[in-house]
Amino acid sequence: MENKKKGFSLKEVILIIIATAFLTSSATGIIVYNQNKLTKNLTYKDLNQDEDLKSFLGVYASLIDEYYENVDKKSMLESAINAMFNYLGEDYSTYMNKNETDSLASKLLGEYKGIGITLNSEKQIISFIDESPALEAGMEVGDIIISVDGKDVSKSSSNDLSNIISGIDIGKKISIKVKRQDEEKTFEVENKNLIVPSIEYNVENGIGYLKIANFSNTLGIQVKKALSKMEEQSMDSLIIDLRDNTGGYLSAATDVASMFLEKGKIIYSLENKDEIKAYKDETDEKKDYRVVLLFNESSASASEILIAALQDNYGAKTVGVTSYGKGKVQQTHSLEDGSMIKYTSAKWLTPKGICIDKVGIVPDIVINQDENNGQDLQLLKAKEIARE
Repeated sequence: MENKKKGFSLKEVILIIIATAFLTSSATGIIVYNQNKLTKNLTYKDLNQDEDLKSFLGVYASLIDEYYENVDKKSMLESAINAMFNYLGEDYSTYMNKNETDSLASKLLGEYKGIGITLNSEKQIISFIDESPALEAGMEVGDIIISVDGKDVSKSSSNDLSNIISGIDIGKKISIKVKRQDEEKTFEVENKNLIVPSIEYNVENGIGYLKIANFSNTLGIQVKKALSKMEEQSMDSLIIDLRDNTGGYLSAATDVASMFLEKGKIIYSLENKDEIKAYKDETDEKKDYRVVLLFNESSASASEILIAALQDNYGAKTVGVTSYGKGKVQQTHSLEDGSMIKYTSAKWLTPKGICIDKVGIVPDIVINQDENNGQDLQLLKAKEIARE
């Protein structure tokens, strides 16, 4: 029996696919986007003339219109997108649902709305971040928050309390009552956009120590402030600890490397299927003190870019064990429903033109981090080199 075909026309199905998968685009790199272009090389017209895509759309139209049960179009398209990435067979190229996308964005954004405090499960302040509005208002470690804007939060969880505060408009003064030992105190605290700390730093006997946890969007700002403060304390050498730092934004690695290198020095190069392009330091800023880099088998991606740049073009010494070896760069596109696709767009090369993918960077001095009476052997060696 032959049924008369009902459903969407080819043009309508093309518009559905395009609207679902490509309407809203953003990327860590530069994206060319307008009403006629999807990428720098593909247009809607190209897709309309693609015979393979017409076959795919024909299957899609048949299933949503003629399959004997109702079809969840969103779930089916997600499966189709996942299938495309499975075909690539590469760990770094993937489809991320909205929750996964939001989690990654939150980690890398480097900012949050709040008053700059860390609480334990009892809603007691255990620490403040730099430039904390709560600290500036007079709140102290040990204070227990009992109400916010007159609302009793004594029975709320710490997570609920954080959500209440972050839900208040930026710039608004929040009335916070705390219990401090045997008395209650009230403070007016401004809710602000704050930088999530990605670093720790200190200076001891002229040796600076800078621990970078991840390459967030605000890392450059944080490192610049940290270096300035350490230099004011007569720092004459610096240890940069990148152990267990799995990476982040390429731009953040560029920002940090540019603080040390001479203008014109290569930071990295990108090799795609069309060309190899070198990216150089374009700033007038540079440093001249000794730098020692610490890294391990979990130091990857942006960490390795910074390591290679400072090792090849600054003369930094390196200590630890061979790094992870992620020599590829990913580009992202946000989809209309809040999900995202992330795919490899290029390999990155060290200033000497080497691809370290699946190889890693071998340090000048290899030291395994074995327990030795609780001592950090790698850090001890880095300090020894920094003192030379």
